[in-house]
Parts: sequence; C-alpha cells; structure tokens
Amino acid sequence: MSVSVRHLLGFFLQLGSLGILLVSIADDSFLFLPIGSDLLTVVLVARNHERLPLYVLAGAVGSAMGVFLLDLVCRKGGEAGLKRLVKPRLLGYLKQRMEKHAAMVVVVTCLSPPPFPFGAAIAVASALQYPRPRLLTLVLAARAVRYSLIGWAAIYFGRRILRIADSSEFEWFMGGFIAFCLIGSVASILQWVRIGKSR
Repeated sequence: MSVSVRHLLGFFLQLGSLGILLVSIADDSFLFLPIGSDLLTVVLVARNHERLPLYVLAGAVGSAMGVFLLDLVCRKGGEAGLKRLVKPRLLGYLKQRMEKHAAMVVVVTCLSPPPFPFGAAIAVASALQYPRPRLLTLVLAARAVRYSLIGWAAIYFGRRILRIADSSEFEWFMGGFIAFCLIGSVASILQWVRIGKSR
C-alpha cells in the first residue's frame, strides 16, 4: 500500500470507533474521503470482532451527523438550490418517489451501497422539507442495519479482506481513488460556496 494511503488508513484505524465516526460524518455530508467508512469498518471488525456493536454505533451516529450538516444547507436552499446539485432527470425521479414514499426512499438510500446517489436523495428530502427529526431517525436506524451487515460480512470473510487490503493492486487503486476524492472534495466545497453566495 502506498505510504500516503497506509498512513491515512493507519491514522483512522488507530482512532478505532472515533475514526469511523469522523469518516462517516465526512462520507455523508459533502466531502469525499479515500478511506470510506465501509472500508474502515470492515478492517476494524476483521481485527476486533467483539467491538462490532461499538463500530456500528459510531458509523450510524456519524452518518446521522453528516446528514444533519447536509440537511442544514439543502433545507435552506430549497428546490431552487437542488437544480445546481442534482441532474434534472435524477431530480425528477427522486422528487416523484419522495412525494409518494419518502420514508422508504430514505431507508433504501441508507441501505444501498455506492454508486447509489445517497447525497442526492438526502438533498431532495431536505429541500422538500421532509421533517428533520424523522429524517435523522431513519438515517440512524437504517445505517445501523447497514453497518451491522457489513460487520458480519467482515467477521465471515475477515482473513480474505485483510489479504486484499495488503495487495499491490489495492495500493494502486487507492492511490487513484485519493486523487479522485481530493478533486471531488474541492469541487463539492466550491459548489456549496456558490449556492451560499447566491442565497
């Protein structure tokens, strides 16, 4: 694994549940990190099976906190702000689903792995003024289920997962992913700044 990726992963691994909390906040707000909360959870659980409940709690709470930050911006921006963040076709689809089955869309969004448009779905729910307490409760519960499933998979496939994380192919993949995440984070922050100025 490249030095930068190894150091970054090692840093968050040393933090344990706090690392999952911080990465989950970033993942589910408007930042991109090369060390996703799913990957961090898998490696930590594979090493420490008995701490699975703590890791699940950290991931779920961090996700709810990240969604809260995203909600603060999107709720104020309303539907006008959505047009700058979400592609028209996806926006129309999500709006139609939210108007009929908002709770189900939020839950499915929280349970689905990438590349499901998690951020876009949460942004639409917030802009359409879906009740914040209900939104955060659904995110907390659904993410807890998702992290539990990830944790159980890590327990079952633990050794294989750790071997993959130490492979040279994984090093190259993570190196390219870091570059992608840095570019994505800068673009995301600039987009939010523009929306804030326009408001």
